[in-house]
Amino acid sequence: MLYHIETFGCQMNENDSPIIGDLLHSLGHQPAGEISKADIIVINTCCVRETAESRALGFIGSLKHYKELNPGICIAVCGCMAQKSDTAEVLRKKYRHVGVVCGTFAMAQLPYYIEQYLSDGQRIFDVEERYDREDIQRDKHLSESDNNYKAQVNINYGCNNFCSYCIVPYVRGRERSRKPQVICDEIRALVAHGCREIQLLGQNVNSYGHDLEGNWDFARLLEEVSAIEGLDRIRFMTSHPRDFSHHLIDTIAKLPNVCRQFHLPVQAGCNRILQEMNRGYTKEYYREILAHLRENFPDATVTTDLIVGFPGETDEDFAETLEFIAECRFDAAYTFIYSRRSGTPAATMPDQVPEEVKKQRLQQLMDIQNPISLAQNEKLVGKTLVVMTEGPSRTNAEVWSSRSEGGKIVLFPAVDGLQPGMLKKVRIEKAQTWNLSGSLVE
Repeated sequence: MLYHIETFGCQMNENDSPIIGDLLHSLGHQPAGEISKADIIVINTCCVRETAESRALGFIGSLKHYKELNPGICIAVCGCMAQKSDTAEVLRKKYRHVGVVCGTFAMAQLPYYIEQYLSDGQRIFDVEERYDREDIQRDKHLSESDNNYKAQVNINYGCNNFCSYCIVPYVRGRERSRKPQVICDEIRALVAHGCREIQLLGQNVNSYGHDLEGNWDFARLLEEVSAIEGLDRIRFMTSHPRDFSHHLIDTIAKLPNVCRQFHLPVQAGCNRILQEMNRGYTKEYYREILAHLRENFPDATVTTDLIVGFPGETDEDFAETLEFIAECRFDAAYTFIYSRRSGTPAATMPDQVPEEVKKQRLQQLMDIQNPISLAQNEKLVGKTLVVMTEGPSRTNAEVWSSRSEGGKIVLFPAVDGLQPGMLKKVRIEKAQTWNLSGSLVE
């Protein structure tokens, strides 16, 4: 049978979807190419923000007519939204055309639930929070679709931080680390399929290993992964500032294939708001970690996440954040308007900020950060960067896109013989806010 996977959400979901595809492929199913040809439709959902959940539900609802025309197909919903108990109940009662609803703890069972539904037509719901299920051994299910030059690999699941605005601990569960041997075996298998760059994924990669025997931590895991032959680049996300230690920084300094790109979400530059968010650090602590990072890696790319309009955020609180962002001089900041999520403490906090105020603050933040991003890029003009080629630009086939070690998009004129995943040198000639451009250096 033919399958199609529709993905909503973050890097974790983007990584889960190909794993689901590999599992389906191992059972003899093939990619459909387009949804209209699919016998199996999997919707991998997100619920971090209400808009993501609404988009997913809208898409699922649009498939009702398709199911009526093709009663023999299976429509399956998985991911964080499926794990959310109230939404799972909505799917059960109001979306009768959905045959399988599978939460984040049961992803390994999803292909078998699909086959069972196709066999007997009985709807299946598995949204139980269970920690006794085995991890997916991805290296045993890799298919020909996994011959990409880069890939993502989960190193841990779940989260123990309980930031007051975040639904993740309630839908991904408590934090648990994958065994280091399983991670390394998966990466070796990916490298054997042509992969040259790995991004290690976790809700908080820095806390890796706390639940394992043998004194494992993220620094030790990086040392093991770095030693895998044929691996040119290693990236990771997301890092929680509270757990970003000096030991980790010192370890990275010794590992040349760990990219000097650090995504370190600060979320706010006001201590009162950080405390209300339950982030577990102060802006002074964050400033010290940032200084140690830049002392060791002066040319590193440092990016962050920011939330504006958190409940109770005053004009004075926001002014502190603006001042802090101007001081930190991030290469980029991914900015978000606070979105109320039912089931989180922040959803019931008093003094919710009006939407119009949130939008104004977001614009103020961008007005400060965008010129900083441009200035950071302008520092690179005249320098030669080693980039990994990605492919032709979406807007111009005569221009190729690539990424620097720091994760910056670098554009250059195409030449014969280019393939995705090559390491090339590019002399930077022009800087813009979101990318760099230059010429290949032979």
